[in-house]
Amino acid sequence: MVSPLSTWPWENLGVFKYILYGPLLAKVIYSREWEDVSRISWCFHILLICALRGHVYQLWYSYSNMLFLTRNRLICRQGVDFKQIDREWDWDNFLILQAFIASMACYNFPLLANVPLWNSKGYIIALLLHIAVSEPLYYWIHKMFHSDYLFTNYHSLHHSSEVPQSFTAGHATLLEHLILSVVIGIPIVGTSMLGFGSTTLIYSYVLVFDFLRCLGHSNVEVIPHRIYEAFPFLRYLLYTPTYHSLHHKEMNSNFCLFMPLYDALGNTLNIKSWPLQKEKSSGKNGSIPDFVFLAHVVDMTAALHAPFVLRSFSSTPFRTRFFLILMWPGSFLVMLVMWVSSKTFLISHYYLRDRLHQTWAVPRFGFQYFLPFATDGINNLIEEAILKADRIGVKVISLAALNK
Repeated sequence: MVSPLSTWPWENLGVFKYILYGPLLAKVIYSREWEDVSRISWCFHILLICALRGHVYQLWYSYSNMLFLTRNRLICRQGVDFKQIDREWDWDNFLILQAFIASMACYNFPLLANVPLWNSKGYIIALLLHIAVSEPLYYWIHKMFHSDYLFTNYHSLHHSSEVPQSFTAGHATLLEHLILSVVIGIPIVGTSMLGFGSTTLIYSYVLVFDFLRCLGHSNVEVIPHRIYEAFPFLRYLLYTPTYHSLHHKEMNSNFCLFMPLYDALGNTLNIKSWPLQKEKSSGKNGSIPDFVFLAHVVDMTAALHAPFVLRSFSSTPFRTRFFLILMWPGSFLVMLVMWVSSKTFLISHYYLRDRLHQTWAVPRFGFQYFLPFATDGINNLIEEAILKADRIGVKVISLAALNK
């Protein structure tokens, strides 16, 4: 028997779940055509915030999987398998849920739908409410979710992802996201009820909240350890990806939302947090691959299937979709930049029988291999990649079709 509120009401709808945004979109169109066009509908703000939140998660995912930038600061070095991708496929369910909750809040509390554009005092009130209410509330509830019953029936879903990713932050049960909606809503609603709310505050708080959630699940240590050495008190005000990764790995410590202060007060702060953070942020954690496949880009559309672009497409068989064609100009621009100045770069990796396999990409597209004036440059790139592989100790290197 399924536990109450452990599944999503629309989990069987597939991509049709996005139709649930329809009433909000209809309200936006109705307001624009038949109501006062001088005011922006609160439905428009909800839809825009949802879109921006989705982009925050996507951008964090793209950055953390650009291995040519992040490979030396990865925390968990194994690749993301297809089982995790399948489990996290509907990571954005919570955006639909919170759009519903925001709609009900605006209907029941008209004050939320009529806040001014800016109120500087509101930021102070919201910060105080976050520190004094949201942080300890989340810490206490999160700790409860690690008890036997709640963990087995609810929180284990979130911890089923072995390699934290930004999408992992959204991968949880309905009950957990209902509670998280309360946590994120307290500073916004509280500040507005006190008369200090504003549109910019709502946007800022929600997007920063998501940004920090993605930071903790990014699997890349992005915060230099020297900052914490220079200002030790900051360790208790802002967690790091390494700090949260220890919670996912050991699950008996580091329960805080964003502030390790509450772990320190609750005696649940993992003593390995800061030494490990220093190690991972040093940028000296690269591993020597046993096998390298030297690939190249096929064409503009294929480039959009790179692992760090859209996970939903890089993890499925190649196919062309209409909106990918709309992204073609961006792919073309990247091609020009790589043509002018770029070197062979790491694009993906995986472990097979405890041996590290990497795919390196020559920064050239298929058609460029057939341009007579580009031959020497491509040959030089291939030669440099082979010499580098030999120099660092790669045992086997294999060449893609055109690189041969």
